[in-house]
Amino acid sequence: QVQLVESGGGSVQAGGSLRLSCAASGYTYRPFCMGWFRQAPGQEREGVAAIDRAGRTSYADSVKGRFTISKDNAKNALYLQMSSLKPGDTAMYYCAADGRFAYGDTCLYRTPADWGQGIQVTVSS
Repeated sequence: QVQLVESGGGSVQAGGSLRLSCAASGYTYRPFCMGWFRQAPGQEREGVAAIDRAGRTSYADSVKGRFTISKDNAKNALYLQMSSLKPGDTAMYYCAADGRFAYGDTCLYRTPADWGQGIQVTVSS
Protein backbone atom coordinates (compact mmCIF):
# COMPACT_ATOMS: atom_id res chain seq x y z
CA GLN A 1 0.00 0.00 0.00
CA VAL A 2 1.34 3.39 -1.02
CA GLN A 3 2.01 5.80 1.81
CA LEU A 4 3.33 9.35 1.90
CA VAL A 5 4.26 10.84 5.27
CA GLU A 6 5.19 14.49 5.70
CA SER A 7 7.38 15.97 8.43
CA GLY A 8 9.11 19.22 9.24
CA GLY A 9 6.23 21.65 9.40
CA GLY A 10 5.64 24.12 12.17
CA SER A 11 5.55 27.81 12.98
CA VAL A 12 8.09 30.38 11.91
CA GLN A 13 8.32 34.14 11.68
CA ALA A 14 8.24 35.92 8.37
CA GLY A 15 11.61 35.77 6.67
CA GLY A 16 12.45 32.45 8.25
CA SER A 17 12.99 29.03 6.74
CA LEU A 18 11.56 25.54 7.04
CA ARG A 19 12.34 22.26 5.37
CA LEU A 20 9.57 19.79 4.68
CA SER A 21 10.30 16.12 4.15
CA CYS A 22 8.16 13.37 2.71
CA ALA A 23 8.85 9.67 3.13
CA ALA A 24 7.34 7.51 0.40
CA SER A 25 6.73 3.81 0.82
CA GLY A 26 4.85 1.02 -0.91
CA TYR A 27 5.81 1.97 -4.44
CA THR A 28 7.06 -0.81 -6.69
CA TYR A 29 8.07 1.76 -9.29
CA ARG A 30 9.37 5.33 -9.25
CA PRO A 31 6.49 7.79 -9.64
CA PHE A 32 6.60 9.99 -12.72
CA CYS A 33 5.75 13.02 -10.61
CA MET A 34 6.21 14.04 -7.01
CA GLY A 35 5.31 17.36 -5.58
CA TRP A 36 4.12 19.64 -2.84
CA PHE A 37 0.67 21.18 -2.78
CA ARG A 38 -0.88 23.50 -0.25
CA GLN A 39 -4.28 24.69 0.84
CA ALA A 40 -5.05 27.64 3.04
CA PRO A 41 -8.41 28.02 4.81
CA GLY A 42 -11.05 29.23 2.39
CA GLN A 43 -8.77 28.89 -0.60
CA GLU A 44 -8.37 26.33 -3.34
CA ARG A 45 -5.55 23.84 -3.26
CA GLU A 46 -2.59 24.87 -5.38
CA GLY A 47 0.53 23.25 -6.65
CA VAL A 48 3.64 24.69 -5.00
CA ALA A 49 6.50 22.71 -6.51
CA ALA A 50 6.91 19.49 -8.45
CA ILE A 51 9.69 17.30 -9.75
CA ASP A 52 9.46 14.68 -12.45
CA ARG A 53 11.24 11.38 -12.82
CA ALA A 54 14.09 13.01 -14.71
CA GLY A 55 14.55 15.62 -12.02
CA ARG A 56 13.00 18.55 -13.86
CA THR A 57 11.39 20.99 -11.43
CA SER A 58 8.40 23.29 -11.67
CA TYR A 59 7.30 26.01 -9.27
CA ALA A 60 4.31 28.21 -8.69
CA ASP A 61 5.13 31.83 -9.50
CA SER A 62 4.45 32.81 -5.89
CA VAL A 63 7.33 30.68 -4.58
CA LYS A 64 9.92 30.92 -7.36
CA GLY A 65 13.28 31.93 -5.97
CA ARG A 66 12.23 31.13 -2.40
CA PHE A 67 11.38 27.42 -2.43
CA THR A 68 13.46 24.52 -3.69
CA ILE A 69 12.16 21.02 -4.30
CA SER A 70 14.46 18.02 -4.34
CA LYS A 71 14.32 14.27 -4.02
CA ASP A 72 16.50 11.40 -2.96
CA ASN A 73 15.56 8.34 -4.98
CA ALA A 74 17.70 6.04 -2.85
CA LYS A 75 15.79 7.08 0.26
CA ASN A 76 12.40 7.39 -1.45
CA ALA A 77 12.25 10.89 -0.04
CA LEU A 78 11.01 14.25 -1.24
CA TYR A 79 11.99 17.60 0.24
CA LEU A 80 10.87 21.21 0.09
CA GLN A 81 13.28 23.85 1.32
CA MET A 82 11.32 27.01 2.04
CA SER A 83 13.11 30.30 2.60
CA SER A 84 12.05 33.93 2.97
CA LEU A 85 8.71 32.70 4.19
CA LYS A 86 5.75 35.07 4.12
CA PRO A 87 2.46 35.04 6.04
CA GLY A 88 0.81 34.20 2.71
CA ASP A 89 2.67 30.87 2.73
CA THR A 90 0.61 29.76 5.73
CA ALA A 91 -1.28 26.63 4.72
CA MET A 92 -1.56 22.88 5.06
CA TYR A 93 1.14 21.38 2.87
CA TYR A 94 0.67 18.03 1.20
CA CYS A 95 3.17 15.67 -0.33
CA ALA A 96 1.82 13.99 -3.45
CA ALA A 97 2.91 11.52 -6.07
CA ASP A 98 1.60 10.16 -9.33
CA GLY A 99 2.50 7.02 -11.24
CA ARG A 100 0.80 8.14 -14.45
CA PHE A 101 3.10 9.23 -17.22
CA ALA A 102 3.86 12.94 -17.10
CA TYR A 103 6.80 15.29 -17.09
CA GLY A 104 7.65 18.93 -16.61
CA ASP A 105 4.92 21.40 -15.72
CA THR A 106 2.21 18.74 -15.96
CA CYS A 107 3.47 17.41 -12.64
CA LEU A 108 2.57 20.74 -11.03
CA TYR A 109 -0.85 21.27 -12.56
CA ARG A 110 -2.39 17.81 -12.74
CA THR A 111 -4.05 16.48 -9.60
CA PRO A 112 -1.88 13.64 -8.31
CA ALA A 113 -3.22 10.21 -7.49
CA ASP A 114 -1.55 9.71 -4.11
CA TRP A 115 -1.54 12.09 -1.17
CA GLY A 116 -0.05 12.40 2.27
CA GLN A 117 -2.03 13.48 5.31
CA GLY A 118 -0.66 16.99 5.21
CA ILE A 119 1.37 19.11 7.59
CA GLN A 120 0.73 22.62 8.84
CA VAL A 121 3.03 25.51 8.08
CA THR A 122 2.29 28.78 9.84
CA VAL A 123 4.19 31.98 9.11
CA SER A 124 3.63 34.90 11.46
CA SER A 125 4.36 38.53 10.68
